[in-house]
Amino acid sequence: MTDGGETGANDERDARIVDAALSLAAARGWRGLALADIAAAAGLSLAEVAARYPGKGAILDGLARRADLAVLAGAREEDRDQPARDRLLDALMRRFDALRPWREGLRAVRRDPAAAVGAAPALMRSMTATLEAAGIPGDGPGGFVRAAGLAAIYLSALRVWLDDESEDGGATTAHLARRLERADRLLAACRRCARRGRSADARAAASDQAPEAGAGTGEAPNAV
Repeated sequence: MTDGGETGANDERDARIVDAALSLAAARGWRGLALADIAAAAGLSLAEVAARYPGKGAILDGLARRADLAVLAGAREEDRDQPARDRLLDALMRRFDALRPWREGLRAVRRDPAAAVGAAPALMRSMTATLEAAGIPGDGPGGFVRAAGLAAIYLSALRVWLDDESEDGGATTAHLARRLERADRLLAACRRCARRGRSADARAAASDQAPEAGAGTGEAPNAV
């Protein structure tokens, strides 16, 4: 078991590594950045950095985890009475607020397709955390579908946020609100279609089970 001092030292090293990596990315780009460059900028040995983060992808994953914790820490019980769409909007904006110090570096990261591919597992984990922070189940098959849909909305908003220079993130908030409202309408429409389908199936089943009118009586069925 590690004591508090060792945990604190690890947290401090993690912060230095993430800060160094994203600062270098902002200045020099992400694709050509080596782990040794990050170690030198963080004032640590390459072995110390590799022990915490074996590659650049792991550093991005570490940053994503920090943002996940910020999203979860901001969840409030009193917000549970708000519509799910509003709770998701708040949670996603908390994520962007948590990432704001590293936005310049993240602009460089987005130009590296390999980084985007490597971040896919972390993205799904982060969207599951966002759902849970909004009081929406994120586990099971239904949770996976919800997380995948939310990931598409988040990635769309991420592109806006990276270029949103407003102090209050107004453009990002407006974009997210529109996308979440659209998803809400689509979900409601799907639910209506599903209910109609179930009703039609129930009526067909009842019709199949009902005896044919007039059967065995010699009477003709009423025509209405």
